[in-house]
Amino acid sequence: MSRAQDAPFTRPAEAARPSRGAALGRRLLSTVVLLPLFVWMVVAGPRWLFGSIMVLAGALGQWEFTGMFERAGISSFRWLGLLGGSLVTASFALPLSEQVTLTAVVLTLLVAGLLRGKTGRTWEPVAVTLLGIGYVNWLLGYAFWLYDLPDGVKWVLLLVSVTWLGETAAYAIGSTLGRHKLAPVVSPRKTVEGALAQLIASVLGALGARAWFFPSLSMESAIAVGLLLGVVGQIGDLVESAIKRGLNTKDAGSLIPGHGGMLDRVDSLLVNTPVLFYYATYARTLGT
Repeated sequence: MSRAQDAPFTRPAEAARPSRGAALGRRLLSTVVLLPLFVWMVVAGPRWLFGSIMVLAGALGQWEFTGMFERAGISSFRWLGLLGGSLVTASFALPLSEQVTLTAVVLTLLVAGLLRGKTGRTWEPVAVTLLGIGYVNWLLGYAFWLYDLPDGVKWVLLLVSVTWLGETAAYAIGSTLGRHKLAPVVSPRKTVEGALAQLIASVLGALGARAWFFPSLSMESAIAVGLLLGVVGQIGDLVESAIKRGLNTKDAGSLIPGHGGMLDRVDSLLVNTPVLFYYATYARTLGT
């Protein structure tokens, strides 16, 4: 489907790439600034603020997603995707069923495809826009359900702390000590050493969260959550890397220094959020 695949994958700005130490510094600085704000928002902020940030993050991620395809010469319904995707994310917190909202958005996009005209690529923008809504907005909507669980604030803090700690460890170890490629076709810079570091850091992060703010989480559940998010989060990262590589682009955007765009920042969270929600709902074992 992508015309960008017709040419070899090249990044002209590769020679101008900043040092790994500088990139890591920017990542850490961004985390130091953003993480306390996020913790405050979840712990002390009103629910409408949390919901607004989730919808905004989904809208930015959706816009960046379709933008990558547009830059590669693949059309989409960007504004319909932005509006429809925002409604899908918000519907997880509204009385209106998320299934009803998603169905309405899908039907609207199908009609838009019919009205586009009789061209050989009529359904390309429909497919791209629907993929973005499902990948970004639908998966992110689970953050509302996770937040609304008993101990929901703690589950959200656990999700973010474990995911971001694991990602930081993977980048730090992978960029300095990594020697063995993890998935060279998809993401040449990711290494086995970085993947192991992320897995270990995720488990330690979950155990630290249990000791710090989530004592009702059993030791077994903390280890299980760390392992689960450490593995699934890397799958989410590789999924976005595969999309970007297929479109011959480095970052989805440039919103966050050291991280790229919003989509680059939440790629692991997009898959970790529903996985943790279902674990917390059906599979966890809490201490009494």
